[in-house]
Amino acid sequence: MEKSSKYPEGAIPCLDHGFIRLVDHMGGDDAIVQSARVSYGRGTKKVSQDRGLIRYLMRHRHTTPFEMVEFKFHAKMPIFVARQWVRHRTANINEYSLRYSEARDEFYIPKKEDIHFQSKLNKQGREMEKVPDELKEKVIKYFKEISEKSFALYSELSEDGIARELARSILPVNLYTEWYWKNDLHNIFHFLSLRMDDHAQYEIRVYANAMASIVKKIAPIAYEAFEDYVIKGMRFSGVEQNLFTQKIPPTIIDDILGDVIYNIVASLHRNKPKERDELYLLYKKNGGQDSVEDFELKWSAGEIRTGNVREFRELKQKLIRMKNDVSG
Repeated sequence: MEKSSKYPEGAIPCLDHGFIRLVDHMGGDDAIVQSARVSYGRGTKKVSQDRGLIRYLMRHRHTTPFEMVEFKFHAKMPIFVARQWVRHRTANINEYSLRYSEARDEFYIPKKEDIHFQSKLNKQGREMEKVPDELKEKVIKYFKEISEKSFALYSELSEDGIARELARSILPVNLYTEWYWKNDLHNIFHFLSLRMDDHAQYEIRVYANAMASIVKKIAPIAYEAFEDYVIKGMRFSGVEQNLFTQKIPPTIIDDILGDVIYNIVASLHRNKPKERDELYLLYKKNGGQDSVEDFELKWSAGEIRTGNVREFRELKQKLIRMKNDVSG
């Protein structure tokens, strides 16, 4: 079989013959902020405030501002990957047509390390149990045989004048196709949350991870928020929250709540420095219960984490609600 042609400029290689590259994009972090602050326009806030706003929007699932950013990708992938990919129906797609163009002799052949047994628990997944080398070699042998044979038959039918739209049906789904794929950032994040997950098929994860690296460069603050609240975040159902409140003693919640109040004061102080005598008043104003002596001791330790004030305050309210549930 022929080897893949040279990758286009800026393309990230994926699998053996595939790639993904950014063709064009509209907007980035600034477009998200501008959309959210539509009455103010661009450039009226500090970068730190922009970051806080984007994180707030992501945290509370206000998705519309993220839809104002768009990406257009050029991707080349095996047909079976494309059929998983196309299930995300929010995109605009224009795919290489085998009705109008001849198929190219490019097929996906898995590497030995990517060949696994069928999972006994997951009907659509692989199991990490080691596959014997002889069986792996047989898998690769069959992949190559069917790819070469099918393409030879396709070529023969094409030379005999059979319509391409019919002759293409003989080709297997490990044949490479390519397309232009355009989508907004909100729906791209949804795609990435599913296709970067460990449960997604390995082959599409390769493309999702490559796409993520591109998105991260264009909208770094939005991607950071996506990582924190979607990829690394956790959501609990009402049943799960009840289990937590039943098992966590009120004293533990009080300890966490006390730490969060220190986080709030440290973050406010970082944003707008206060005099030493003002800090304790600020601490008490935010609900702190420590004495002046204990406050000075903890504050002088210098290990208080700072962050987004709004996020800490939201966490504080959640802890208070959880404490009330436990007490009630």
